[in-house]
Formats: sequence, C-alpha cells, structure tokens
Amino acid sequence: QVQLVESGGGLVQAGGSLRLSCAASGSIFSINAMGWYRQAPGKQRELVATITSGGSINYADSVKGRFTTSRDNAKNTVYLQMNSLKPEDTAVYYCNALVVTTTLGQYYYWGQGTQVTVSS
Repeated sequence: QVQLVESGGGLVQAGGSLRLSCAASGSIFSINAMGWYRQAPGKQRELVATITSGGSINYADSVKGRFTTSRDNAKNTVYLQMNSLKPEDTAVYYCNALVVTTTLGQYYYWGQGTQVTVSS
C-alpha cells in the first residue's frame, strides 16, 4: 500500500504565499509523475501542476508565473510553492502520484487533500 500525505495548507491574504508538501510512503519501487490538483466548491477537480521523475513540468495557465512545483526524488516528496495568491486560488489541493509498487504494478494514488483559503 502507498500513502500520500499533504501538508502546508492554510489561510492567507491575497498576494501572500504558501508552500505545500506531499510525501509518499509505503510499498514504492519508483514514482513516475507527481502532481497537484485542486477542487473549489461546486467545481470539478482541475490540474494545477505536474512534474515527471525527469523533471519535466506542466502548469495550468491560471497559475503560470505564480506557482512553482519541484520534487525531491530521494524523499519521494513533491512541493508546490504558491506566490501572489488570489481569492480564486481557494480550493482543496490534492497531491497525485503515479507509483510503481514493489510488486511492479503501476497505480495512481491521491492524498487526502489540504485546504487553501485566500482572503481578499
């Protein structure tokens, strides 16, 4: 079994910053892509950023230039640095990872989510 645990959410004023972390643990052989998604009330879950094991990164247009994702492969951890936050960034942020398990299966796993609230 694999677990993803997010941390770093909270309440911040518009223009502020937050840094999210997501650590993967368990029966991990390797991790391919890791990423961040978010879901605002009444809206569908949407992609925020993804990063491959080789470091290729993709951002949603709405966060380009404000958010930065990175990962520490040795720690099986992915980060999301969020700057210049806007009220429309308010959402539950979820970590996602494409994991090759020790039994050599490949599965997507999700974290439990962390709330980010940006006040105007």
